[in-house]
Amino acid sequence: MARLLYSAICSLDGFVADEAGDFGFAFPDPEVLAAVNEDTAQVGTFLHGRRMYELMQGWETDPSWAEGDQGSADFAAHWQRAEKVVVSTTLTDVVTRRTRLVRSFDPVEVAALVRDAEQDVTVDGPTLAAHAFRADLVDEVHLLVAPANVGRGLKALPDDVPLALDLLRDPRRFAGGFLGLRYAVRR
Repeated sequence: MARLLYSAICSLDGFVADEAGDFGFAFPDPEVLAAVNEDTAQVGTFLHGRRMYELMQGWETDPSWAEGDQGSADFAAHWQRAEKVVVSTTLTDVVTRRTRLVRSFDPVEVAALVRDAEQDVTVDGPTLAAHAFRADLVDEVHLLVAPANVGRGLKALPDDVPLALDLLRDPRRFAGGFLGLRYAVRR
């Protein structure tokens, strides 16, 4: 059975972006990107909110994103081959292949999507993921912690959802200072 995963790159103090919306501190180096690609290769469906989709669509619509290094080319290929479900009340259309638009986060539909999936499903972006956490749908939390402290901004995990987590494996250390953490959500 597939799992619903929440993956994020965040600062040491738990933010995916600072208060100005900048996430440059989280840009993965080649070693971290290789780890992201290992995980992304196992994903069959990306569940995105509008902002995350608008950010990610360049992996298909702008060929320059995949140029320059093998890690970027690999990520673009993984993202393009996967199904995408975009949850948005404001988007009127999607511009990428294998993508469908839904108007609201429906926990019953998301649970069915995961149950029927042959590969893992990710819920991407902390705002949309908060809905999945509140509905107790997230099976695992994968965090790549950047060696940065940003002080304020967009939190990686919701404030209003207590989570009991079990460490799935030893933390993974990266030469550039990133730390990879994987947890199962205890139910």
